[in-house]
Amino acid sequence: MELAENALKVLKARYLLRDEKGAVRETPEEMFRRVARSVGAAERLYNDDALYWEEKFYDLMVSLRFLPNSPTLMNAGKALGQLAACFVLPVDDSMESIFDTLKNAALILQSGGGTGFSFSHLRPRNDIVRSTGGVASGPVSFIRIYNTSTEVIKQGGARRGANMGMLRVDHPDILEFIKIKRDSGELANFNISVSITDAFMEALRKGEEYNLINPRSGGVAGRLRAEAVFDEIVESAWETGDPGLIFIDRINRANPTPDMGRFESTNPCGEQPLLPYEACVLGSLNLSKYVKQDDTGKAVIEYEALRNDAQAAARFLDDSIDVNIYPLPEIERMHKGNRKIGLGVMGWADMLILLGIPYNSTGAFEMARKMMKFIRDSAREASVELAGKRGVFPNFKGSVYDAPGMPRVRNATTTTVAPTGTISTIADCSSGIEPLFAVAYKRLVLDTELYEVNKYFVGIAQDRGFYSDEVMKKVFKTGNLKGIKEVPADVRNLFKTALEIPCEDHIEMQVAFQEYTDNAVSKTINLPKSAKKEDVARAYLLAYEKGAKGITVFRYGAKRGTLVKIADAD
Repeated sequence: MELAENALKVLKARYLLRDEKGAVRETPEEMFRRVARSVGAAERLYNDDALYWEEKFYDLMVSLRFLPNSPTLMNAGKALGQLAACFVLPVDDSMESIFDTLKNAALILQSGGGTGFSFSHLRPRNDIVRSTGGVASGPVSFIRIYNTSTEVIKQGGARRGANMGMLRVDHPDILEFIKIKRDSGELANFNISVSITDAFMEALRKGEEYNLINPRSGGVAGRLRAEAVFDEIVESAWETGDPGLIFIDRINRANPTPDMGRFESTNPCGEQPLLPYEACVLGSLNLSKYVKQDDTGKAVIEYEALRNDAQAAARFLDDSIDVNIYPLPEIERMHKGNRKIGLGVMGWADMLILLGIPYNSTGAFEMARKMMKFIRDSAREASVELAGKRGVFPNFKGSVYDAPGMPRVRNATTTTVAPTGTISTIADCSSGIEPLFAVAYKRLVLDTELYEVNKYFVGIAQDRGFYSDEVMKKVFKTGNLKGIKEVPADVRNLFKTALEIPCEDHIEMQVAFQEYTDNAVSKTINLPKSAKKEDVARAYLLAYEKGAKGITVFRYGAKRGTLVKIADAD
């Protein structure tokens, strides 16, 4: 196995086992063997061949065709043994619940997971507290406490705490929540998102007011103009990148297990809606590995190999649920009850480059739908096969699958598109479904400074004879190919970077993948520094109109004291 220099740096910094003196005592191959052996052991529970599947899983990972989320690579085969990346914990309107959840979150964060919370059940600031005769401090004050606690927790010694904080748009404290990150010192360990209802969007469309609801009493606590609230969201997002939007009613319409509860929050990067106490294990296929040249020299996709690997990866993730050592019994019950897995992709931009398809083109959007449908269908076929041998997920009755004509599946969900910041560095491919951020750049991953230049650009430049030190100097200076006349126009078009792509095309790519994704899609809508607030507003409205489940907009150069696009939130 050949690993890129940056991959080795990241693995040595955070993933490979160390001895008591802190010296690395594991090779990357041994890490993958440790993970494959640990996860493959689940096969014995069903009288299947554990050694056979260990080898299959090892081959998937060591070839870098598939990698599971970071906690699995870090913790499999260790005493900690916590393999899931995504969690949501409930926060109810009592001191006992607030601080019990904080304690539980600490255990999750320490184990390498990311945690989402909805603070929408907490009574608003200055509301009555009958037990003490005092007044409530409101949800924002408790989010600050959670943030401070996260600051001192290192996730398994490997990852800083990552959280999602959400508040419904009809909560009386919504304006305070929207504005909080305008102070760059606030909530550095939180992404925040507003839970947007269909009722709010309808009021916005009509230019009307909408009701604020006191969660303690359920009564109307006031009214606000939807447009004024939306303008404040846009102002904050333009300035800081937060809040994002989660379209909560749309997410709940896609809830596969409505009898088990309603979605109120997502994981830190927004791609995994989860019920209270739910978890999810994620993994991503490296799409760049499935492009080969046919006999005529044309680049083609190896669909049969991709199907086989998608099905093996789905089995890997299902096995992970059984060998996982859960931080809380409530989480174990929920995860084993619904058996949610999230198989996604990375290397999407690389695949398009190898196929010669520009990222923001009709061909790319069509390919996105075709690719994600193929992966979803392949993963679901594996889930049906597993259900035939091992049984459907325990909470199957009352689920959307408990109906005539629906497949009997092992997993309530099978697909998620995650950001893959760190595992894509290990796999030496582009992250998630994002375009290239730059052709050459320096970035910080897990406190390690990495220098990168796109290997496909170098290869094309050499093959087509325009590679030179002078050209590379220009590329390193600007990070993109814009205006570099030595680079042919078709190559400049093929290597367009995130800030060169209109926000409408970013959103089109997100919704193309969302169409065939069970859970949700992590995608940053990048805007140039010169973008206006109207551009942010247009992006938010377009995302809702197009059917996205949520949206994160980030204007380059906006002030940021937050972790959006945290590199290791896989």
